[in-house]
Order: sequence, then C-alpha cells, then structure tokens
Amino acid sequence: MKYLLDTHTIVWAGEQSKRLSRLARKALENPEAKILVSAASAWEIATKVRKGKWPEAARLEADFVKFMTIAGFEILPISAEDAIRAARFTGPHKDPFDRIIAAQALALDIPVIGVDPDLDNFGVRRIW
Repeated sequence: MKYLLDTHTIVWAGEQSKRLSRLARKALENPEAKILVSAASAWEIATKVRKGKWPEAARLEADFVKFMTIAGFEILPISAEDAIRAARFTGPHKDPFDRIIAAQALALDIPVIGVDPDLDNFGVRRIW
C-alpha cells in the first residue's frame, strides 16, 4: 500500500509524537507500505521555520532530504500537472501546500495520512 503524508504527519513521525493517531502509526510502521512525501512539505516546513511559526521543525528543515532517506520515505516531486490540478480545486480551502498534497494523492489514487479534516474537501481518502 502507498500513502502520501501530510506535513504535520511528517514532523510528528520524526518526533515520534503521541499526536499521531493509532491508524497513522500503524500505517507508518507497516513494512509493506511505501511512504511518499510531497516536495510541497519541504517547502511548507522551510517557509514556516523561516517565519518562526514552526521552530520545532528547524532540525528537520535543516536536513530534510537526509531525514526522509533515513526514514525510508520517498520524496515526490511536484509536476506541472500537479500544480494545475491543485489550482483548479474549487472551495474555500486556500492552503497551497494542502492543495498540492491533495492533487498528488488524487493523481496517484492513494490516501493521505493526515490530521487535517479540511483535506477531505478535496475528495482525497484520508487516514487518521
């Protein structure tokens, strides 16, 4: 099974946080699972660290690719098709990072592991 991680899930998984749900933790620990991480998450973490909104993610941001490699996560690049799909979503949810993650999950027909119920507005399957 393939999963795409929402950005909070990446950070919480790295911290081994108790904020991860039982289902999220189970999916992440499944040795059969292929875990994907959007390049949008690197962008989001770096942006929020720079703005001082997510100081606890500074260590992750400093060596994002290395941490993803160690975790066994595959980084998913953002394609032009992903960007167009994300821009075409209608509705009130304007977060560009969530829009890209949702577009990629829909394109790949895989669920997102994420706490944010606003992702549901894009029609993605979400595990939490």
